[in-house]
Amino acid sequence: MKLLIACDMEGISGVTTWDQVTPSHAEYARFRKIMTDDVNAAIAGAAEAGATDIQVSDGHWNSGNVMIEGLDARARINTGSPSPYSMVQGVDTGIDAAIFVGYHAMIGTPHAILDHTWSSARIDNLWLNGRLTGEFGLNAAMCGHFGAPVLMVTGDQSVCAEAKTFVPEVEGVEVKRAAARMNALCLPPVEAQKLIKAGAKKVVADFIKGKKPQPLSLSTPITVTIEFFTTIMADSAELLPGSKRLDGRRVEFVARDMPEAYRAFRTMVNMVSV
Repeated sequence: MKLLIACDMEGISGVTTWDQVTPSHAEYARFRKIMTDDVNAAIAGAAEAGATDIQVSDGHWNSGNVMIEGLDARARINTGSPSPYSMVQGVDTGIDAAIFVGYHAMIGTPHAILDHTWSSARIDNLWLNGRLTGEFGLNAAMCGHFGAPVLMVTGDQSVCAEAKTFVPEVEGVEVKRAAARMNALCLPPVEAQKLIKAGAKKVVADFIKGKKPQPLSLSTPITVTIEFFTTIMADSAELLPGSKRLDGRRVEFVARDMPEAYRAFRTMVNMVSV
């Protein structure tokens, strides 16, 4: 079985503030180590269940967060930015399934640690084919384009609930219970990592036995609608050929398929200055 473990940082064990996930802050070094341990817990569980080819995709900031010197030797890691498929780099290499580690809920979600969608400084909302979507749905749809279901997500209770609205059979591993955007009741990392390992072992074993979620598949063409924080951001985004300005802060792009939708989304966001 070929598995992709796609990781972000806001949903990692113990994370509750931006300081802990921002490379320029002293706290970041501590939580890089915890992030690496969370990822290793998923690798260990998946490998014990029978995954034989495991790739990790580092999807936070500039994709250089997981400490390669501490990575479980049974995996390889996609690191560095930009990459063709960003948060799910490696999705096009024939993977059978994916696990998302350290994810967070979409912007505007109550009781969700560091809720945002891709950029906490640029994006107010994202819709795919008219459906409000966060990073789980966006990346799960990319996996779905290549026929790979998302088996498990780790993070707070809100991202676990959000994930189930897109993939009802996905396993949610709750490592913290958010009470506000920057407050949560957190498990000690060692306990959270036991849950992550057990969850990964279960979903990979189930997958190998034939019990698996359906890949998230969107009907084509795919309409990408982004609502930016300010009108000047939309001014920049509408310079992308093929885009359409809908109103002051919303820009739309109609894509042939999910890879094109993903590239258009990333391009418009990257064109915008804060």
